[in-house]
Amino acid sequence: MATQAFEDIAETFDFLDDWEERYRHVIELGRAMPPMDPALQVPATKVEGCASQVWIMPRIENGRFDFQGDSDAMIVRGLIAVLHALYSGVPVAEVDRIDAQAALARLGLDEHLSSQRSNGLRAMIQRIRQLSADAA
Repeated sequence: MATQAFEDIAETFDFLDDWEERYRHVIELGRAMPPMDPALQVPATKVEGCASQVWIMPRIENGRFDFQGDSDAMIVRGLIAVLHALYSGVPVAEVDRIDAQAALARLGLDEHLSSQRSNGLRAMIQRIRQLSADAA
């Protein structure tokens, strides 16, 4: 049920030989994301439970989920980009059906992130699910 954008990331990860290359690729994905307007980086969009500063602002268009996100840490910006690829364009009613943990496990992220980063990633996923549920 993954989006094509996520499948493209998974395919790229399959070609990268080691975790350091994958880590750099995640950072590059974050760098390629458009920056979030600082005016949107407010307490209402902040994701609690992350060691870094993280903001997620939902956008619902034609019943499909999308969001803007940003972080003060480059690897976390990259993780936001991966989550954006996983969830962007998905019908709002289907966001909670995506098994994000399984999808991220395909990339090996579950094995290579620190416990703090893993907790932050779970907090971002939970926030995305909550935002989509609120929009449904």
